[in-house]
Amino acid sequence: MESVILILGLLFFAFVALGVYVGVKAIGAAKRGVDRTITQARRTVEETTLRAKSYGQVGVGGELAQLRLTLRTSMRATQEALQVGVAEDASLSESLGLFERLSVHGWELDEELKKLEREPDRATVASLLPSLKQRTERITHSADSLRWAARDRARKFTDDGLDALSAQIDVEAGALRHWTVETDEPVRGESRPQGDAGGQVQGQERGREPGSGPVDGAAQAITAPDPRLQTGYPWQKTGRPETTN
Repeated sequence: MESVILILGLLFFAFVALGVYVGVKAIGAAKRGVDRTITQARRTVEETTLRAKSYGQVGVGGELAQLRLTLRTSMRATQEALQVGVAEDASLSESLGLFERLSVHGWELDEELKKLEREPDRATVASLLPSLKQRTERITHSADSLRWAARDRARKFTDDGLDALSAQIDVEAGALRHWTVETDEPVRGESRPQGDAGGQVQGQERGREPGSGPVDGAAQAITAPDPRLQTGYPWQKTGRPETTN
């Protein structure tokens, strides 16, 4: 009896621990989902604001907004392309590592541009714009190179696979149309009757009168078979017997 109570107690504590573990995991997943949603919403609002500033604001502020928007768009597109590609092609993991190192420089530049947007000394900011544009172009060029290289690699694999599949389909199509291959060479072993044998055959044919019955067993081969004795394929319909009045 004591052993039964002990086993039940252990099962109870096991179920309680399992419930606590599942609850913690669910709460953590929900928290990560909420954080991800908040991050995406904040990023969307910030990019919408940058787009509005780049089109509606002139001068240093508009140029800084345009640089930030260009940088963020290029980096995000490259990140999404590499993350999707590495799931199908493991060789892109090295490219993803290089992009993570590039992202550090991109994040530092974005923070610097963000601070300069609030800088009241516009003359100093205007003097820094050429170097900031150069840094932005270098980072976006590297990101674009990684992104297009990954896309070209995926396209190359797709084209190779399509070429191989097309070749296999052509071979299979040719095998399915084997009856269309005709040769003009006569079949070996066949020859027309000549000499006495030909004369005998012609004589036999001439000696037969119209309406006469079969002479030999060979003549039975040209007699129409009885359709009731034939067995057709399962998909063929059975002919109806003729009725006599």
